[in-house]
Amino acid sequence: MDTQPIKNGAIVETKYGQVRGGTNGDVHFFKGIPYGKATGGAKRWRRAEAPDSWAGVRDTLSFCHRAPQIDRERREANAWIRDIGPKSEDCLGLNIYSAALNAKRPVMVYLHGGGFRYGSGAAAGLDGTNLAQNGEVVVVTLNHRLNVFGFANFSMINGDSFPESINLGMMDIVDALTWIRDNIEAFGGNADNVTIFGQSGGGCKVPVLMTMESAKGLFHKAIMQSSSAHLQLATLEDTERVTGYVLKELGVTKMETLEHIPTNTIFNAYLTAVRNNKGNDCFRPTIDEQLIKNNPFDLNAPDLAPDVPLLIGTAETEKSFYDIIIEPKDLPLTEEKLLAKSAAFVGIDTRAARELISGYRQGRETESHRDIYNRLTSDQMYRRNCIEAAERKIKQGAAPVFLYEFTYRIPALGGALRSPHTMCLPFIFGTTKIAEAFTGTGPEQDALTCAVQGAWAAFAYAGNPNHAGLADWEPYNIVTRPTMVFDKKCRQEMDPKPEDRKRIMACPPFVTDKMLPIPA
Repeated sequence: MDTQPIKNGAIVETKYGQVRGGTNGDVHFFKGIPYGKATGGAKRWRRAEAPDSWAGVRDTLSFCHRAPQIDRERREANAWIRDIGPKSEDCLGLNIYSAALNAKRPVMVYLHGGGFRYGSGAAAGLDGTNLAQNGEVVVVTLNHRLNVFGFANFSMINGDSFPESINLGMMDIVDALTWIRDNIEAFGGNADNVTIFGQSGGGCKVPVLMTMESAKGLFHKAIMQSSSAHLQLATLEDTERVTGYVLKELGVTKMETLEHIPTNTIFNAYLTAVRNNKGNDCFRPTIDEQLIKNNPFDLNAPDLAPDVPLLIGTAETEKSFYDIIIEPKDLPLTEEKLLAKSAAFVGIDTRAARELISGYRQGRETESHRDIYNRLTSDQMYRRNCIEAAERKIKQGAAPVFLYEFTYRIPALGGALRSPHTMCLPFIFGTTKIAEAFTGTGPEQDALTCAVQGAWAAFAYAGNPNHAGLADWEPYNIVTRPTMVFDKKCRQEMDPKPEDRKRIMACPPFVTDKMLPIPA
């Protein structure tokens, strides 16, 4: 396929036709390239069709629409991660950033967060320009169907007519990866060296893809950032129950009727359904015995990706993001509230919660009740499941696992967030200037960006995050537990905070969506 430089960008020939992108400095970008047709009307809750070919040159200078979703409140500290562009069911598009169209560089495909409910690959903080240039990789971001439009289960009203509705969001990603395999070399990428990486809900999509036969061979390395509910997916019973609540609220018994209902009406029913389901949103990847047959990392799961190296980790106080930015309530905490909230969140009785809190206070006597709460709930919600996933991956005995933790304290809100959820992203993408209200900017942030970007790019190249600007980083093992700590001074530590690890590993795993309340 030929590349033809022109004044306004470059023209690249894809399988479906020619696209013209733009440039940002030395980096070419191509935005909103369709990998599937629109999914509205009669195409709702069906497998996406491949895009039609086009004649002439298609301009790809603007992002495609976001998938239908309920917008959350934007605050200054997290505006960088929120895309506010238009929404529609014509949302299956991807964005490519490449600094060398005639090269054959590793490809890094980012899967956005948002807990399978909301999000987009077009948020300002996810701009791939800096990572593509500094890491010498090709960066791809994408959109796919979400929430009730991507993970509903209509088996109770249509039998086998819509068997794919349960995991459409994941099938969209497989379709995007297939498009990348077939076309990315025209953009300077190596189709035989693809890394999938994602944060939060995107981090959960990564191991789900590792369990899917349809995704096998479409990627070769994997990075899970701040994933929480990846050890236990939804069941058919879960999705059938909450989908049933949606149908009851809408008064619908035929799929043909659903195809014509406005998205806002469906979302109103969706919110009511989740409330009726005790606040649990089960519209997420589901074990359907066909596309997804096991929970990721199950010991009895087939080894579909044993040869895929894994980079996995968390931030130290992930939970502070939700409590202070998303749901700023109950501040400050009293001792009584700390005990009650900890017991309820972790899923243990009051006596066990008191012992857990006491353990976390050791050596931290000056920390507030809120700080202690964020530490222990972050560990249970993220660190515990991260370590368990790493341990299970190690037992496959084929590819290495590298574990990390971000402990760098960002200055947002006077430092109250400490090391929160999403903090890794501006350092990976090199967008701290865009996220300045969150991360701050300066020599510290620049140095951390170099260390982190270098590690992610090195991993994409060879499955090993070591590089000249970082201390030695050994593969994880269950004896010494080497962990890269990303901070003002990045360093490898052996089994950091071992007593906290032992305490939280004795607690139940995090498996529900209780941390993301549905808006009123």
